[in-house]
Amino acid sequence: MAQILQSYQPDAIMHLAAESHVDRSIDGPAAFIETNIIGTYTLLEAARSYWQALPEVKKSAFRFHHISTDEVYGDLEGVDDLFTEETPYAPSSPYSASKASSDHLVRAWQRTYNLPVLVTNCSNNYGHFHFPEKLIPLVILNALEGKPLPVYGNGLQIRDWLFVDDHARALLTVVEKGQIGETYNIGGHNEKTNITVVKTICALLEELKPNKPDGVNHYEDLITYVTDRPGHDLRYAIDASKIARELGWTPQETFETGMRKTVQWYINNLDWCQHILDRKLQVKN
Repeated sequence: MAQILQSYQPDAIMHLAAESHVDRSIDGPAAFIETNIIGTYTLLEAARSYWQALPEVKKSAFRFHHISTDEVYGDLEGVDDLFTEETPYAPSSPYSASKASSDHLVRAWQRTYNLPVLVTNCSNNYGHFHFPEKLIPLVILNALEGKPLPVYGNGLQIRDWLFVDDHARALLTVVEKGQIGETYNIGGHNEKTNITVVKTICALLEELKPNKPDGVNHYEDLITYVTDRPGHDLRYAIDASKIARELGWTPQETFETGMRKTVQWYINNLDWCQHILDRKLQVKN
């Protein structure tokens, strides 16, 4: 990392690298500890050494932007509750616990070493190039192949869905305009139950890909309810008023427009999906 920083001389570091799949964190938490905690520590130390050696003008302009998740806040109880930047941390899974730990490390490096940090916590992302094991691409690809569409429990878990391009705009806004030491929650204002997400995908596929696999009359017929995962949080929802008020960012995509773009992208890019799945299989073997 030190070599990379010296070679490229960045004005800012945006730390998005993470293990992020809850199911895999339950099956194998060690990788999440290694990447999300040890990896963040490694990057913080490389950034601190690089930043301390910068000329004063570049040093004062440098930013370390740590990108995290709303899952560090745990579960919301009331139907009207929202995660704010002051919500206490209560992670439920090895994944969210490892991300919470990385958040604490970043804030400690500012407090102890004065490293100029920014932290953002986002809701569930979706869109193009989403790894195929995640819910939305998994449902799209399984439906196109006539495979079951697995839904945990009763499917009533609620998530706030954020289109990936909106998130990218928010991250750039924060690194350019955010105040050092501040946290900004980034949400899509699109709270949907998991079963609503799955049924929305099925309806879009009926329109965009009406020629179904053999034996499939309706894509919704493929929905299969499976045993809920351990420690499954019921509801996440973000209050994104701070970033709107202080930095002027709001999402441009609705759930409907973003989901239509997403489903169409996967239909048009099945070769990319197959390549990723083949690589995953090779790694596993």
